[in-house]
Order: sequence, then C-alpha cells, then structure tokens
Amino acid sequence: MKRSGNTILITGGGSGIGAQLAHRFHDQGNTVIVAGRRLEALEQVSEGRANIHPLALDIDSADGVKDFAARVIAAHPALNVVIHNAGIMRFEALDQSRDLGDAEATITTNLLGPIRLTDALIDHLVAQPSAAIVTVTSGLAYVPLVATPTYSATKAAIHSYTVALRDALQGKVEVIELVPPGVQTELTPGQENRPGYMPLDAFIDEVMALWTQEPTPAEIMVERVRGLRFAEREGRFDAALTQINAFARKAREGQG
Repeated sequence: MKRSGNTILITGGGSGIGAQLAHRFHDQGNTVIVAGRRLEALEQVSEGRANIHPLALDIDSADGVKDFAARVIAAHPALNVVIHNAGIMRFEALDQSRDLGDAEATITTNLLGPIRLTDALIDHLVAQPSAAIVTVTSGLAYVPLVATPTYSATKAAIHSYTVALRDALQGKVEVIELVPPGVQTELTPGQENRPGYMPLDAFIDEVMALWTQEPTPAEIMVERVRGLRFAEREGRFDAALTQINAFARKAREGQG
C-alpha cells in the first residue's frame, strides 16, 4: 500500500483506532473519509483538516450500505483504500438462556458490515490503481475472550474472510489485516483507562511504523498481539486461553 496520495475510507472513524488512523494517514498526505453513525463525532475528527471528510454511514443497514457506497464513490471517485474498522463488543453470559439481541447486533456490525461494504465497493476498487482493503480483526480472533464470545467469533470470521479475499483479489487489490491487542479505547465501558491494555497512542505509533515497511505486511501486528496470533501454532493455545481470560477479568475488576 502506497504511503501518500491515497483516498482512504475508514469506517468507525469517529473515535478510537479509526480516528487516530484518520489523522495519521492525513498527516502523510492522504485524503481521508471518516464514516460512522455519529456525524458530530466525525466532524470533530475532521475539524481543521481540509482533506478529512465526514460521511454518515449506518453499517447495520444493507440498503444503507448500498446507498453509502454510491454516495462515497460519487463524492470521491479516486477512492482506492477501504479500512473496515467499525465494530462493537458486547459482554454476554453463555451459561443461561438470554436475549440474543447483543449477539445478533455484533454479527451484523462486525461481520455483515464489512462483507456488505466490500461487495458494494469491489467493482470500483478493482478498477483503481494501488487499491487496498484493510480489515481490522483482533487478537481475540485467535484466542477468544469467553466474556465476549460473539465478538471473538466475528473477528475469527473476518480473519478467514480476509484470507479468502486476499487470494481472490491477488494482483488486483492488496488485502491487509490489522490485528490489534486490547487497546485503551471506548470499545467497552471503561476500556479507555483499563490497566494493562495498550495505550492508544503507543499502538498507533507501532502500527504506522509497521505500515511503512516495503512491501506492506499482509498482517500488521504489534509485538503485544503476537502471543495470541501464534498461540495455537506454537502449542500454547490452552495456556493462552486461560491467561487472556484471567487477565481480562482482573482488568475489568480493576485488579490489573
């Protein structure tokens, strides 16, 4: 993926990782479109930056995604990079019957959203020079968090989808997977200050350094997430499962 001169769409661009990526890519000389539900938050991200453009997107609506794709292409015909960053994470108890609304919403946002948006934009992207699709998964795609089972499952599914997409688009569109660890963002209540989670600025610094490598790595992983990514390959899966779940539980309880 080239460093500058891109027109980059970032979903979930109103806060956290998405907002920080928007600023960093803008600083490198790219035009950036930040998309999400909350237009006010998007406008704050774009404030004072002439080439960051806010655009409302309801990622949960199939018709809304199609309409958005048409609008973004019309407004930004040079669009050549899409970063699928929008996502939600909900805590769920699996040991009793429950309302599945959170699980269904997680699947719609985290899995159907990127699939629908990729489909809506793929004909356009294939025709663009230096095109790229970036999916944002998680270390939990490889070792699940028991308290957020559907989130972990959607990230595992997006990893699999990314592998297939990369092969299908070989020679046409570059496909990159960004794999965060637990980062101090607003993904879950209190997470922005949760002990033991990676500070957002430090995460973005390391990510952008990895992004400057030539060629761009197919998987962009900060050092902190590699233990989860390769746990199964290295025969450490059971230990990693126990460790990550104990750590997350203590961190949520303020014991980290």
